[in-house]
Amino acid sequence: MATGIGGIALACLLAGETDAARAEAPANPLARRPPHFEPKAKRVIQIFCPGAVSHIDTFEYKPELEKQHGQPMPGEANLVTFQGGNGSLMRSPWEWARHGQSGKWVSSLLPHLAECVDEIAFVHSLTAKSNTHGPAMLQMNTGFVVDGFPSIGAWTTYALGSASQDLPAFVAIPDVRGLPPNGPGNWGAGFLPAAYQGTAFNTERPIANLAPPPGSAPAAERDTRDFLARLNARYAERHAGHSDLTARIAAYELAARMQLSAPGVTDISRETAETLRLYGADSPDRLKASYARNCILARRLVERGVRFVQVYCGASASAIDGLLNWDAHKTLKADYERHCPIMDQPTAGLLLDLKRRGLLEDTLLLWTTEFGRMPTHQTGAEGRDHNPNGFTSWMAGAGVKGGSSYGATDELGYKAQQDPCTIYDFHATVLRLLGLDHKRLTFYHNGAARRLTDVHGEVLTPLLA
Repeated sequence: MATGIGGIALACLLAGETDAARAEAPANPLARRPPHFEPKAKRVIQIFCPGAVSHIDTFEYKPELEKQHGQPMPGEANLVTFQGGNGSLMRSPWEWARHGQSGKWVSSLLPHLAECVDEIAFVHSLTAKSNTHGPAMLQMNTGFVVDGFPSIGAWTTYALGSASQDLPAFVAIPDVRGLPPNGPGNWGAGFLPAAYQGTAFNTERPIANLAPPPGSAPAAERDTRDFLARLNARYAERHAGHSDLTARIAAYELAARMQLSAPGVTDISRETAETLRLYGADSPDRLKASYARNCILARRLVERGVRFVQVYCGASASAIDGLLNWDAHKTLKADYERHCPIMDQPTAGLLLDLKRRGLLEDTLLLWTTEFGRMPTHQTGAEGRDHNPNGFTSWMAGAGVKGGSSYGATDELGYKAQQDPCTIYDFHATVLRLLGLDHKRLTFYHNGAARRLTDVHGEVLTPLLA
């Protein structure tokens, strides 16, 4: 019996060997670590559109909504949602058409992405826990509606480490219009060691304080860094187990290497004119050109081994400028005819560029938003209110079954009806494509083995190739 118990214990230890390797290595917290099983994707680019993109005006066609336009929503008299009362059903103001061999319906707002539908797996039955932008964005990025939890990019780098020695493992690229709701909380490390948080910069706002001071000699800089490294290593030996210290040392060493590598990766002036046209980076529209350059930056980062990249198309809401994000409460038509051209061509250009360079074979491209919009118009307005009961996100690339759709909302687009799923399921699927079991990827914190998917989540296997 004693021998048997010992064997069981040994088996458990061996089974957990890979997971134990994910514990922070003091010498190099971003060292490469093996996945749980053979991955389809080696890296991820996540597009995030803050403000809750309307699924029924972009990617999920609802002909019944057109038929019942102007009528009260059945069974929902006097419905009150996030900003108050709702009026009658409101059809999408745009034409819809089928595209690709899959025959996927896409709104005329998105002509460039419509050409890519055979590469994309759409999830039309997502549900969120909150109808408020900040908490819902946190859930899409961290799995929880409150601050303090690691983002999916932090979990990914904690699990797999970095494939680059000279750039951060996890990069967030904010929109030129500003930070999204909750700002750095969307790419924070939460309770994971600080080394796994995202580093934020974009093509217009490079990494702060990265350039050497004027007049500094390269040899003197190198000698100073070497001396500092010896002091840090000696101090770390005396204070073993201090993750903040280890992360700080690693960050300073990475910053030194980035002085050489980062300026090159953020400089897109050497991209061909054809590439700039593909993304729309040559557009006279400043916001579109800026977002296009950020998409090019995302591709350049994953080419150089960055593990996870977030790209934001939009920022926090503003009472002064309603064009900051996708929160179209009042003037849906005018707002989306401004927003969609900014997002459409650069996002499609990124997908096509990844494919032609062979990167899409092992890069997972995600398009996400925090929740959907109502099929009704808001009382006294021509926009749609918040709707966490059903919305669309999609994925493309490594291991994804292109030209497919999973789930659907009801005939009016109000609630997820066919194969309803959660953000936990979406996250479990992303981790599965990265070769990670979402139930085994844990970190002990505050008395519990925490994970990205909390105690939920099922892989959406119909989306997998």
